[in-house]
Amino acid sequence: MKTKINIYISVALLLVIISASCSDDFLEEKQNYGEYDDTFYQSEERVNWYINNVYYDYFQGYTSPLSILVGAYTSDYSGMTEEIGGIRDLINPTLTLMDADDASGYYGTKLENKVKNEPYHRIRDCNSLLEEIDVKGANLDEEFRNQAKGQMYYFRAIQYFDLMRIYGGIPIVTTVQEASVTDEEIKLPRASVTEVVEQIVADLDMAASLLPEDWGPADYGRFTKGAALAQKARVLLTYASPLFNKNWESNERWQMALQAGLEAESQLTADGYGLYGSSAKDWDEMFSLDNTFCSEAVTVQLLGSGNTSSYLNNSWEQNIRLSSQDGGGGQEVPKEMIDLFPMADGSRPTAANGYDEFLFFLDRDPRFYRTFAFSGSKWGYKEDTESAVWAYRWVDDSDNTYYSDNNQVSSPVFVRKMTNTEVTNESGFEYSGTDIFEYRYAELLLNIAECYAAMGDMANCSAYLGKVRNRVGIPSENNYGIGTLTDKYDAIEACLYERRVELAYEGKRFWDVQRWMLYNDDASAGNNTCVKLGVTPLNGTQRTGHYLQYNEVATSDDPLAGIREDIVVDPDAGNFEEQLQSLATIYSDNFEFEELPTPMDNVNGEQAQIDWKQNYYIMGLNSGVLTQNPWLEQTIGWRDASGGEGTFDYRE
Repeated sequence: MKTKINIYISVALLLVIISASCSDDFLEEKQNYGEYDDTFYQSEERVNWYINNVYYDYFQGYTSPLSILVGAYTSDYSGMTEEIGGIRDLINPTLTLMDADDASGYYGTKLENKVKNEPYHRIRDCNSLLEEIDVKGANLDEEFRNQAKGQMYYFRAIQYFDLMRIYGGIPIVTTVQEASVTDEEIKLPRASVTEVVEQIVADLDMAASLLPEDWGPADYGRFTKGAALAQKARVLLTYASPLFNKNWESNERWQMALQAGLEAESQLTADGYGLYGSSAKDWDEMFSLDNTFCSEAVTVQLLGSGNTSSYLNNSWEQNIRLSSQDGGGGQEVPKEMIDLFPMADGSRPTAANGYDEFLFFLDRDPRFYRTFAFSGSKWGYKEDTESAVWAYRWVDDSDNTYYSDNNQVSSPVFVRKMTNTEVTNESGFEYSGTDIFEYRYAELLLNIAECYAAMGDMANCSAYLGKVRNRVGIPSENNYGIGTLTDKYDAIEACLYERRVELAYEGKRFWDVQRWMLYNDDASAGNNTCVKLGVTPLNGTQRTGHYLQYNEVATSDDPLAGIREDIVVDPDAGNFEEQLQSLATIYSDNFEFEELPTPMDNVNGEQAQIDWKQNYYIMGLNSGVLTQNPWLEQTIGWRDASGGEGTFDYRE
C-alpha cells in the first residue's frame, strides 16, 4: 500500500552511518570493498544494513525537489528551463562546448577497489548483493532474499536510466568486475540505447516480480511492485520520445509505453493509490504529509526534522521562504511562468480569455494560488499561521531604495509550492523534515495521456488530462478548458502544457524539454519537434524578472504600512474572490512593474538569451573517462580526448 524511498534514516541505517564501536559494524566491513567474509550473509540485520546504505548512497543529496540525477542531485538542469532564471553554461550564448574536457563528469572516475559514491560503484553494490545473497545467504528466508534482490534490481535500473538520459548508450555491467588493466573482458563497449532500455526494463520487471505490494511499518518507505511498474512506464515514455526515437510519429514504442503505464495504473490502483483528494486545497496539503502514507506518492524521499546527524533535512523549505519569515530569501518566478498557468476555467491565459498581466492573480487555475505566493497572499508557518507576505519596493526623493519587510525579491511572484505551513521557522526553516514526492500518481496519468496523444487517440488523452484537472476543481465545461484537440500534435502539446503546470518545480520540466528537444529545431539533426507541436523553442527566449514597485516617491517609511494591514488573500476563505478584488484595487492604485537593473538572464551584466546547442541533448564522455577507457567511442557532436570527432550515434 505504501511506496516510499526510505531516506529517513532508521535505527539500522543510523548504525551504518555513525556507529564505529562494534567489531562487526557494517561500515567497517564496507571499507574493505568486496572483502566480506562468508558469515556476512548469515544475518538479515546485516543484509538490511547493506541495503539501507545503498538507499543512502543513492539519495543522500536529494533534499530539494528541483534536484535531479541519482547520486549527484543538482538543480542546474531545472535552472535551464522556464522555471528559474539565470544563465548556466549549457544555455550560455557565449559558450560552445564540444571538447571532451567540457563534457559531463556524471559518468564517474576510474573504477578502483575502494568506496566511491559514483554511478558504476553504485551499480557494483547492486551487482554484489545480487550475485552473493542466494549463495552465501542460502540459509536466509527466501522471501527476505527475494525482496532484497528486488530492491537491488530497482536501484540498478534507475541508475542506468539516469546514465542513459545523460549519455545515451553506456556500457552495461551486470556482474562484479575487479579493476584491472589487463583483463580484456571488462573492456565493455557502449551499448546501444535500445540495449540499455532492454536491460532497464528487464531489471524493473524482475523488481516488480520480487517486491511486495506493501511493506510493514518497520520497513515503511522501500520500493514496491507498483513503483517498479511505474518506473518502467517512465523509462518507456522516454524511449518513445523524439530524443531517442527517430520514428516517434509511428506507434510502436508509444504502444509499449502505454501498456506499461496502464499496467502500473492498474497495480497501483489495486494497492490503494490514486489522485489524492478532490480539491486544490487537498492538492496543496498532500505535499505536507510528513512521513505519512499518501495515496499519490508512488515514490517519495522521506526526510526528518530537527538539528541532528541521524537524518537528512529538507533544504527546499528554507530556500524558498522569504527573508521576512527568516527564510533564505525566496525563489523568484520568471514572468514566463507567471503567464503560463491557465485561467480558472482551464483556458489559456490570453487577453481574449480575460488575462491581465499586471493583475496576474485574478481568475487563475486553482493550482496557481498553491504553487505561488505574491504580495498580499497568505503564507503561514507554525509561529504565525495567518502570515501575509509582502514583497515590494519604493524610492525616496534622493533615489534611495527600500524594500518591504526586507524582501528583496526580483519578481512580483515567488514559489510556495511544497511548503509545510505547520513547520517551524526556528533556525530559518533549516531543519524542515517535509518529504519530497519523487514520483506522483498524477505524473503516471500524464504519462498515459501522452502515449494516447502520440498515438492519435484524442478521446483517451482528453479523459486522462481531465482526471488531473477535475481533481483540483477546474470545471468540466469545454473539456476542462482544454477545448477540442484537433490532431495528435495538438494533443501532445496539451499534455506537455499540463505537465508544466501540474508538475511545476518538481524537477520534471528539464527531462520533458530534453526528450522532446524543445530548445531548438535543427533539420540537419532530424529535430523538428517544436514546429510539429507548434511550440516556441526555448532558444532565443529569456526568463524575465520585475520588481513590484510603489508608483510614487516616498520616504524611508513604508508608504503602504496602513493600507495593507487588513489585506490577506486566502484561497481557503469563503470570500476569496472578494479578497482578490480588494487586492487588485491596491495593486492598481499603488504599484507598477519596474525592470531589473540587471536582467534575470545576463552574461557579465548584459541581457542574454537561452542558447542550447544541439550536441548538448546527449552529453559526451569527458576526457578522464576516455583516457582511462580508450576503447569507448565519443558521442557524435563531441570531440574525443585527442581532439577527434565523436563517432557514437545514440539514435542508432
